Amino acid sequence: MHASPLPDPHSQPAFYSDVPMKRLLAWILDSVLTFVICLLILPFTAFTGLLFFPFLMLIVGFAYRVVTIANGSATWGMRFFAIELRDAQGDRFDLTGAFLHTMGFSISLAIFPLQIISIVLMLITQRAQGLTDHIMGSVVINRSARN
Repeated sequence: MHASPLPDPHSQPAFYSDVPMKRLLAWILDSVLTFVICLLILPFTAFTGLLFFPFLMLIVGFAYRVVTIANGSATWGMRFFAIELRDAQGDRFDLTGAFLHTMGFSISLAIFPLQIISIVLMLITQRAQGLTDHIMGSVVINRSARN
């Protein structure tokens, strides 16, 4: 058995310190940013976007997450709270990884029991991984702790 390329939670705990709380705060900030972006889009829809605003939030939020994660391995909320995603090899996310992680995140939000499982996993696992992270082998780490 070989060592994982991801930081070890026992010998390098700074990588995972406070990550669940930072993820929650980043999610709140990202949700607010998505809402503001949708409000800015509304005039360009002649305000008919109000009729399908939840769907607009879903589409804009999905695109926002994919683009920001693909371009820096973190959403703007994650960057603000100094955390970033790493794939199973310890590398930053590319477009495919960003899309797959966002798809898993979206599915877990849509199916409430999966979101509860994801939250519990973030709170009890050594690397604070959510359900999508477990499936993909990814982690969220503190940016300031990386080499």
